[in-house]
Amino acid sequence: MNFTVLIPARLASTRLPNKPLADIGGAPMVVRVAQRALQSGASRVVVACDSAEIQAACAAHGIQAVLTRADHPSGSDRLAEACDLLGIAEDEIVVNVQGDEPLIDPHLISGVAQLLQNKPQTSMGTAAHAIESVVDQNNPNIVKVALNMKNEALYFSRSLIPFNRDGHANAPKPLRHVGIYSYRASFCASSPSLRRHRLR
Repeated sequence: MNFTVLIPARLASTRLPNKPLADIGGAPMVVRVAQRALQSGASRVVVACDSAEIQAACAAHGIQAVLTRADHPSGSDRLAEACDLLGIAEDEIVVNVQGDEPLIDPHLISGVAQLLQNKPQTSMGTAAHAIESVVDQNNPNIVKVALNMKNEALYFSRSLIPFNRDGHANAPKPLRHVGIYSYRASFCASSPSLRRHRLR
């Protein structure tokens, strides 16, 4: 399977400035993320960053990085520019791995790529798993996802979905959405403009 992992990294984080360069066991966080991504079987792993400092830190550890504009409003916009800069073919699968996930499971990365490999008509994939803890099920900080019978996402919510109204012991567990996405590069390029169109 041929796919590219893109890791958006922004130096000017509002919650934790310089977060991509935070030291984790002697290497910057974004480098640790890329090292995990390299274990996924990806054809290539590229950090899409907004600063020469991040690019230099990646280069020092043998990680490819591409410098994108600093004024992107979201990681999706940064990835769209990276796809263009890297000349990624429209039908190629791209996996968006967050730059603050140094312990991400490489099998999760390859798994979301495989979703699109298995469904050529699909433009985007993501991941979810059952929420066992009742505390987590009711936690609004945990995003839940409801699926249809084809395992396609219907909608996402911070509320408990589906709600077990009658308290059935064998009711299906709610699913926790995991913030990792796979795209076809053509969709990745179009998603920022689609979002801007919705906001008008």
